[in-house]
Amino acid sequence: MERTVHILTLNNPVEANLLDGLLNERGIPHIIKSHHDSAYDGLFQVQTGWGQLDAPEEYREIILKIYNEMTWEQEPIV
Repeated sequence: MERTVHILTLNNPVEANLLDGLLNERGIPHIIKSHHDSAYDGLFQVQTGWGQLDAPEEYREIILKIYNEMTWEQEPIV
């Protein structure tokens, strides 16, 4: 996979799994990273969100479009 950049912050594992499935269906390369750290029992997830989605920059617009349609939000959390 090419170099990836932070695209958006994910709120929970359900949202992450749903978006992962939608992107996989379309063949869009991406990486989902959880912010959970077992040493701190998920403390950082409260401050930074459940996790994040990284992908090549050229897929930013389509990923944000899919995310917005999935969540019905106007603006994603970046």
